[in-house]
Amino acid sequence: QVQLVESGGGLVQPGGSLRLSCAASGSIYSINSMGWYRQAPGKERELVADVTSGGRTNYADSVKGRFTISRDNAKNTVYLEMNSLKPEDTAVYYCNAEVRTGIRRVPGPYWGQGTQVTVSS
Repeated sequence: QVQLVESGGGLVQPGGSLRLSCAASGSIYSINSMGWYRQAPGKERELVADVTSGGRTNYADSVKGRFTISRDNAKNTVYLEMNSLKPEDTAVYYCNAEVRTGIRRVPGPYWGQGTQVTVSS
């Protein structure tokens, strides 16, 4: 089993900053990509940003220049630094990791439980 535990969500005013963290643990042989998704009420879950094991990053257009994703491979942890937050960034943020649990296992997706980010004055 693999567990992803997120932390760092909360309430912040427009223009403020938050930092999300997600640590993966359990039966991990290797992790390919790690990323963050979000889901606002009444909307579908969408990709915010992801990063490969080699450090290549990918961002949604709506967060480019404001959010920065990074990872610590030694700690199996991914971070999302969010700056210049807007009310439309309000959502539940989910951590995702593509994890191989054994040398002959096909990598599979795992999800965190989600952390609420609310941007409001």
